[in-house]
Amino acid sequence: MSVVEIDGSQYSGSGTIVRQAVAFSALTGQPVHIVNARIRRPKPGLRRQHVRVVEALAQLVNGKAEGLFQGSREMTFRPGTLRIGRHYYWDIGSAGSTTMLALAVLPVLAFGSAQVSVELRGGLFQDFAPSAFHLQQVILPLLRRMGLEAEVEMRRPGYVPRGEGILYLTVKPLRQAIQSLSLEEAGVVERIWGIALASHLEERRVSHRMAEAAKKALVAAGHRADIEIRNDTLSLQPGAALAAFADLGGEVRLGADRAGALRRTAESIGKHVAKQLLEDLKTGATLDRFTADQIIPFAALADGESRFRVPATTEHLLTSAWLAKTFLGSEVRLEDHTLSITGIGFHPSMLEK
Repeated sequence: MSVVEIDGSQYSGSGTIVRQAVAFSALTGQPVHIVNARIRRPKPGLRRQHVRVVEALAQLVNGKAEGLFQGSREMTFRPGTLRIGRHYYWDIGSAGSTTMLALAVLPVLAFGSAQVSVELRGGLFQDFAPSAFHLQQVILPLLRRMGLEAEVEMRRPGYVPRGEGILYLTVKPLRQAIQSLSLEEAGVVERIWGIALASHLEERRVSHRMAEAAKKALVAAGHRADIEIRNDTLSLQPGAALAAFADLGGEVRLGADRAGALRRTAESIGKHVAKQLLEDLKTGATLDRFTADQIIPFAALADGESRFRVPATTEHLLTSAWLAKTFLGSEVRLEDHTLSITGIGFHPSMLEK
């Protein structure tokens, strides 16, 4: 097959381009050549988490990668034959996102012939990546409705800068193509709830303070919220994270979250999460701002057209649409907040060599 050329400076210019491009390459068998990897980021080139994603995908499809090292701005990935085992262990070795690694390998694992379990180690809560809570409570329930059965379990939280969190991913094999899904109208808010997690910070009441600040902001907007308080002692370092979810009629769930960081107060985290969730609710969206781009690769592989209402157009959404078109020929359109993705009906039989 001819090599697909990808300029990593386009659209978001982020590591998402590397992850999704190599995942699509692994699935379709199309070699990919990436230049200008993360060129627009403060530290250009591949970081440890991106290298680990490529290594994991190479392991799943007996692929080969050239130029794969930290700091690399150019690499080529050549996929081989899909041969998925039953168990895997991947350690990012930093606070890099385990959830982004999980989302990259998930569609490939789902096209295996048997159930697969994976232990992932790294960061579970950080900025610019889905939190473990968001993956568990928003993204995976959507995928289950599309026929992709996967579960995640947090065994140990992991935060910036050390990481060392533990996430278990279990994936059942697909027996048919992923099914399309349409969620075009959000019903009324039925419930707002959340999780306030703090590790080794109970004396400072961080989880409680995050929850109270979020609830206060939500009450001011006319919403009652139930937020679970969790005080953890398993993490290898102090850290915190808050996630809030809104369940609406029509089986719609929106999520918002934020991780703790140096000089970021518990109260500011609570207010930020509430504000983010309320903003997305006001738009009548059926996907929150983070899920919108994460669902595109799966909807592009699905059988039929998927339709959603999104709160805004983001660079990450445009990036996902571009890559789905480039590798799969899937049409992704966005008109007046309505996102439509024409899936190609990718089936496990397409992977037979």
